[in-house]
Amino acid sequence: MTPRIQANDLKAFGRSFPARELTTELNWRDVGAFQKIKAELAELRKEERALRQNGKPRSYRVLFSGPPGTGKTLAGLLIGQKSGRRVVYVDLPNLISRYIGETEKNLSKLLDRASAENWLLFFDEADALFGKRSEVKDNHSSYANQEVAYLLERMENYADLVIFSTNASPDRNQALGRYFQKIIRFTGDDD
Repeated sequence: MTPRIQANDLKAFGRSFPARELTTELNWRDVGAFQKIKAELAELRKEERALRQNGKPRSYRVLFSGPPGTGKTLAGLLIGQKSGRRVVYVDLPNLISRYIGETEKNLSKLLDRASAENWLLFFDEADALFGKRSEVKDNHSSYANQEVAYLLERMENYADLVIFSTNASPDRNQALGRYFQKIIRFTGDDD
């Protein structure tokens, strides 16, 4: 996190849970680095509002891709701030547990709470999830693939906007491109 973004523990989950509420005093006018993707971010904000129309929210998954320090987390935070929602940052590699059943339990707890309290979820390091699928060589790799499939299914059925971020290029991982309705590439260029 940068000094201009604060991460606060979620009291309901405890300090060890890999999710934090993000806050900032910045707003869209303070961020000139988004000029190249301004139209894409404006469209995403409009789509986020439309998700809740007619009383039937639907699933919408977005990937923010780009090098570290290009504003992916801040953009997600500002989208949530603009819609009056709490933004919850999830450290995806730490949500995934090595203990059987724990990942599913953690994700279920998080999604249930986020849905009940209208949180905007921001999953960091999405490549940790998509890079986990592997050729099945033993029971452990079979379980790892089942775990990833469960996570993907839960996210596909989660009726809300969810933002994922990655430093990896989605062009190198075809699974990333197929999973998201929208991919926004952050370059960090100001012009």
